[in-house]
Amino acid sequence: MLSVFISNRLRASKHQAGLIGFLSKSSTLGVMLGVAVLIVALSVINGFEQQLKTRLLSVVPHVAYQAPYDPISSWPDKVSLLEAQPGIVAAAPEISVTAMVQFRGELKAAQVKGVDFLSHHKVSDVGQFINGAALASLSDYDIVLGRHIAAELGLERGDKLTLLVANPQADSPLAAPKRLNFVLAGVIDMGGPIDRTLALVSVNSLQQAMGLAQDQVTGLRAKVDDVFAAHQIAMAAGRALPDLVYVNSWFRTQGSLYQDIQMVRTIVYLVVFLIIAVASFNIVSSMVMEVKEKQADIAILKTMGAKDSTIFATFAIQGVSYALIGALVGLFIGILLALNISDLFRAWVELDGDNPLQGVYFIEFLPSQLHWVDVAAVLSITLVIAVLSCLYPAWQAVKVDPARVLGG
Repeated sequence: MLSVFISNRLRASKHQAGLIGFLSKSSTLGVMLGVAVLIVALSVINGFEQQLKTRLLSVVPHVAYQAPYDPISSWPDKVSLLEAQPGIVAAAPEISVTAMVQFRGELKAAQVKGVDFLSHHKVSDVGQFINGAALASLSDYDIVLGRHIAAELGLERGDKLTLLVANPQADSPLAAPKRLNFVLAGVIDMGGPIDRTLALVSVNSLQQAMGLAQDQVTGLRAKVDDVFAAHQIAMAAGRALPDLVYVNSWFRTQGSLYQDIQMVRTIVYLVVFLIIAVASFNIVSSMVMEVKEKQADIAILKTMGAKDSTIFATFAIQGVSYALIGALVGLFIGILLALNISDLFRAWVELDGDNPLQGVYFIEFLPSQLHWVDVAAVLSITLVIAVLSCLYPAWQAVKVDPARVLGG
C-alpha cells in the first residue's frame, strides 16, 4: 500500500507537466491505440474466418468427384456408396457446365450446375441465400441465378430466359449451342463473387440437353463432418467409387482464402504487438528520466527507512499503471468498434458509394466476430510487456545512493 501511495504522489507532482509527463502520456496513448487496433483487427479476421466456414463453405462443394471422360452411371447407388464412407455426411449428384444466359438480346456467362432440387440441401446451404422460392419446390423449367447476373441482364422473377449450352454430341466445336428455356424462379444473394457466376437448374434438364440417361451425371459432391480434413476424407472415400474420377476438395479451390486469413492474423499479431512494444519502450525512457529527476526524493525515502523492495515496487507500479490505463481504454474502444464495425462500414459504403470489397473477396461486407479469448490474450500480453519494461527503471531507482545524492 505504501508503494501505491508514493507512486500516486509522484505521478501527481508538478514535474509531470513537463517532458516526463508528455512521454508518459504518449506511451499510454501508444498502448491504447495498439490494443484498440489489435482488438478490431482480430475481430475482423475472426469474422472473415466465420464467414468462410458458415457462408462460402456451406455453398461450395466440400468434396467433388468429376468424371473426366465417361459419365458416372447409376448415380443413386454411387451416392449411397459415398454416404457409407467415414467422414461423409451426405452426397448428391451434380452436372456442371459453362453456359450463356440470354435475355432480350443480352448475354452473360454463368457456371451452371444441374442439381437434384430435392436432395441438394443435404450438401449445400445455398437455399438459405435464395430470394424468391424454396429450392425443393422448383420444377425442371425453373432456374435460379446469382443476383448480379439477374441485375446486369435486367431480369426479374417470373421472366423467361434462354440458356445456351454447348452441344456435346455435335461433330464440330463450332456447332450451334443447344437452347434451353427457363423461368427465373429465384435469385442467389450471398454478397460475394458467387452472385456473379452461379446458376442452378434441375439435373434432369441438363441430362436431356447433354444426351445423358436419367441415372447418369458428370459429377458427385459430398459434405464432410470435418471441413479441415476434407482432402483426406475425399481421397479415402473416392477409392470406394468404381468410376474413374478426378478428386477435388475445397482446399484446392478455396484453400488459399483460409491460408490468407491465417497469414494476415499472424502479421497483425506481429505488427501490432511491435507497436505496443514501442509504446512500452517509451515507458522505459520516461521512467528512466523520472528516476534521474527523483533521485533526491528516493534518497530521502531511503534515509527515512524505505526498503529497496518498496522503492522498486513504487516505480514498477507507476510504469505498469501507464500501460494498464492505456490497455483498459484501448480495450473499451476496441470492443466498441469491433461490435459496430460492420454497421460503420456499411454506412461508409452508402455514404461514399464505393465498396472496396466488391468483386475482390468472397464477401462484399466487413464481418466482425469478437472473441473474449482474444481480449484476454491481448490484455495479458500487454501487461507482461509493460512489466518487463518497468524492471530496468525500477532497478535503477533501487541503486540510488543517498549519501552521494544528498551529500553532493
